Amino acid sequence: MINSAENEKTVGITGASGALGKELTKLFRKKGYKVIGFTHRINNYETSLESPNEWIKWKCGKESSLKKQLEKIDILILNHGIYDLSRENSNYENSIEINALSKFKFLNLFEDVALSDDSLIKKEIWINTSEAEILPALNPSYEISKSLIGKLVSFKKNLLDKKTKKKLIIKKIILGPFKSELNPIGIMSPKFVSEKIYDLANSKNYLIIISPNPLTYLLFPLKEFFNFLYCKIIYKYKS
Repeated sequence: MINSAENEKTVGITGASGALGKELTKLFRKKGYKVIGFTHRINNYETSLESPNEWIKWKCGKESSLKKQLEKIDILILNHGIYDLSRENSNYENSIEINALSKFKFLNLFEDVALSDDSLIKKEIWINTSEAEILPALNPSYEISKSLIGKLVSFKKNLLDKKTKKKLIIKKIILGPFKSELNPIGIMSPKFVSEKIYDLANSKNYLIIISPNPLTYLLFPLKEFFNFLYCKIIYKYKS
């Protein structure tokens, strides 16, 4: 449960101007959090009771310039991404850069911020990877980028050293199709998804799965278990 002390936390949300980002913002504002919205497309930076308390405009590839802003954040939700159906090589490059490498840069940067923080309260980072990490999405470039960020997050989580584990909590968000500009025929509503993310993230579970597909609830825990075993083997041979 969320108590009054936790309600004073600051949440950062990338992709805050998208359908899910807006619903997450409204929910966290309603719960008493301060919200910092990261976006690359907003122009007027207007604020209201349902918008972020503060807007930060950023550009993919320039994540390192955000370190000072990230130092103010207790929970960082990586929610930005693209879904481009074109078959051009540039689409593959953009999808990999935005959906995978950008999020991994944020993760590494926030890890550095957490390690340099003197607070006894752990920082948290929640990364939206999507069930397209291992299930078809009828979009090869999207599937490749989601598979990449999914693996990067899994390995990062399982290979954290003891010092980092005391400072940083990593959670992976696995979402099925929800209605948005990227997916106008999505089954789930962004509001429903945001509420489920909030409820499930309050547990100690690493995986946050929200999907109408029962296979997702079977396949992802199995995948993460085998990743865990693989990383244990890596540790064994390193020592």
